[in-house]
Amino acid sequence: MKKIGAILSLPLIIALVYYSFYGLTPHYDGDETAPATEFSVDRALQPLSEISKKPHYLGSEGHGEVRKILISELGKLGLDPHIQEGFSLNPESKTLNKPINIVGRIKGSEDGKALLLLSHYDSALVPSFGASDAGSGLVTILESVRAYLASRETPKNDIIILFSDAEEIGLDGAKLFVNEHPWAKDVGLVLNFEARGSSGPSNMILETNGGNSNLVKEFIQANPDFPVASSLMYSVYKMLPNDTDSTVFREDGDIPSFFFAFIDSHFNYHTANDTFYNLSNNSLAHQGSYLLPLIHYFAHADLSKMKSETDDVYVNFPLVKMISYPFSWILPMLILATLLFLFLIFYGLHKRKLNGKTMALGFVPFLLSLFVCGLIGFFGWKLILVLYPQYSEIQQGFTYNGHWYIAFFVFLSLAITFAIYKKFTQKFNEASFYVAPLLFWFLINVAVFIILKGAAFFIIPVFFGLISFFVMLRQQRPNLLATALLAVPAIFIFAPLIQFFPVGLGLKMLVISCVFTVLLFTLLWPVFGYYKMKGLLSGLCLLLAIFFFIKAHSKSDFSEERKKPNSLVYYKDANENKTYWLTYDKEIDEWTQQYLGEKPEDASKILGDAAYNKYGRNFSFAAEAPEKNIADFEVILEEDTLVENLRNVRFTIVPKRKVNKIDLYSVENTSFKTLEFNGKKAAVSGHKDYRGTKNSALINYYVSENDSLKVKFSVENNLPVSFKVMEYSFDLMSNPEFEIAKRPNYTMPKPFVITDAVAVKRTFSIDSLSIKVADTITMNPKISFPND
Repeated sequence: MKKIGAILSLPLIIALVYYSFYGLTPHYDGDETAPATEFSVDRALQPLSEISKKPHYLGSEGHGEVRKILISELGKLGLDPHIQEGFSLNPESKTLNKPINIVGRIKGSEDGKALLLLSHYDSALVPSFGASDAGSGLVTILESVRAYLASRETPKNDIIILFSDAEEIGLDGAKLFVNEHPWAKDVGLVLNFEARGSSGPSNMILETNGGNSNLVKEFIQANPDFPVASSLMYSVYKMLPNDTDSTVFREDGDIPSFFFAFIDSHFNYHTANDTFYNLSNNSLAHQGSYLLPLIHYFAHADLSKMKSETDDVYVNFPLVKMISYPFSWILPMLILATLLFLFLIFYGLHKRKLNGKTMALGFVPFLLSLFVCGLIGFFGWKLILVLYPQYSEIQQGFTYNGHWYIAFFVFLSLAITFAIYKKFTQKFNEASFYVAPLLFWFLINVAVFIILKGAAFFIIPVFFGLISFFVMLRQQRPNLLATALLAVPAIFIFAPLIQFFPVGLGLKMLVISCVFTVLLFTLLWPVFGYYKMKGLLSGLCLLLAIFFFIKAHSKSDFSEERKKPNSLVYYKDANENKTYWLTYDKEIDEWTQQYLGEKPEDASKILGDAAYNKYGRNFSFAAEAPEKNIADFEVILEEDTLVENLRNVRFTIVPKRKVNKIDLYSVENTSFKTLEFNGKKAAVSGHKDYRGTKNSALINYYVSENDSLKVKFSVENNLPVSFKVMEYSFDLMSNPEFEIAKRPNYTMPKPFVITDAVAVKRTFSIDSLSIKVADTITMNPKISFPND
């Protein structure tokens, strides 16, 4: 039986690893005929095909069209939606715009707090079709509400539906709702649906100002079929340069949220590849598997009791779905595990199953494996970036062949670890060699207790490891099938993390994948330690690693399926009367070369700071461009008065062409006493970091309806006051002044930066302007109900 167990243990481990990924999500197989009361991917895809037909960023033609579609779809559900419109200024992102939110409400039978279903309908500012981000969230809500209403269930709580606007710019639609809509005070809980890629399991993450205990318990009670959630995920989420609308509800409204987002195929995020056809149906099915049961549950729950003072550790686990326990258990569990570990060491020494010399020797292969694999993960990826410089064009940090690289580094780490342990281990010392990895896992859990309590579920596989350790001490050769089953918690909890870190944080985190591979391997030492053919397994893993590297290499170039992001901007310096072609690209391709030439200049020698963008990128290359007839904006001075040694000024920047963005900078870095834009007060404390990058602008104004930018400020008298204006229109490809060649099929606009744009820079001094009365522009927010 032991021989059979040994033979079956490896296939069992492989099957468990496979299921640790496969079991995370539902699997779409066509569901158009699903009962009306169930979520149907096929039915959800019908409005999505219309929503994602064209880019629909704020101010674009498609933006208004998508709004009409959503209002129509809510009307089909029997709702009476209205719009909320008004200027919104986010002091953190320094964004100003006029979002148009879409809001509807299902009346409940009681007067408790309302449940809010949330997703945003604007797409990213480059020509992104927004199928995943966040078209998938929109149709998840539409289809789930349809199925809920089909059940003819009457909710106790009101259900508010908010399709927010301007999320991609600065979470500004959510800010407008939370701070200015009368319904915001009714909301007790938010369910927000998002995407940061176009595939993969949807992760549940909490946003709350207090403890999470009640939220976790309520989520478990709601009983969604495929929960993917852990208290570690929120900690990792906060490391990313991302926020969601849920952040606004938490920070401005003290309203807790669950938000759900899939993050794989990150290379499609905010790009022209975020299309209907690239969205994973499994991911959409996963979103629906969350929302419909959550609506049924929270429509009747007491939403006034979602907050708590305490936190829970929680993690998803197959079959039982979710494991949770209070933070107060972390230290006792750690102490208990430590006492058991010490007892087993003394027990093993007493029974002469362990000896000090062999236990000390066990640290050599363990630490050597960690060190070598960690170095390979860290420097190996840096070497790959040198070998494949084109990867630097993919700003998301996750390449099209990223999964093949993960597989390569994982199997290379396994090959190295098997080889090292074969070199150092001898017969009958398997138990002694388990002391080093167990001790290291205890040190990890001590660090978790001190620094990152959300990861405290790491102790659970250690308890099962201690059981395996006891079995090793009791038996000369344990049943490997049984010890493989004891490794189930380690595999289900840690195997997905090996992929999660580089997918979520970029391939620079492959070093964590390599280290976690070694840590998981050594936690499974009660199985692997008894394998006689470690050298053969090392060789097989090396062959697989080579295969995956070759596979990654074969997909390292750009193609119609793996498009190269590139960028082109026409830039006019109106003060110097000079014009340039600009790009953010590190490598000039055949398309950009038509304008920049073979040897473009270093852009930093010509320009100052570029417009703020997510990753703090500046233009890389520049070349002189022909002068075009680009209309200049007008500056109208409306007030310039002196009161108690304070100079009070009002002026308006009036575009003379259709523009999409106006950035305003202070030339002298003036210390303003007060500062307002379009009636909204702005911070006067100077430059701030936002999402890890510096934004030196006073305001980034995204124009949606050819509105002007009205500026009001006060400053100490006799201080010089000058401004720099950067005015952008996103129409380079269609502007009649230009004849820009169509992009090759293997390229697309670069995300996270302003591209395909016409930019005009001009500076002016307040002292050079004369008073002129401008037309009045209404700044009041507007909520339009259907009966207005």
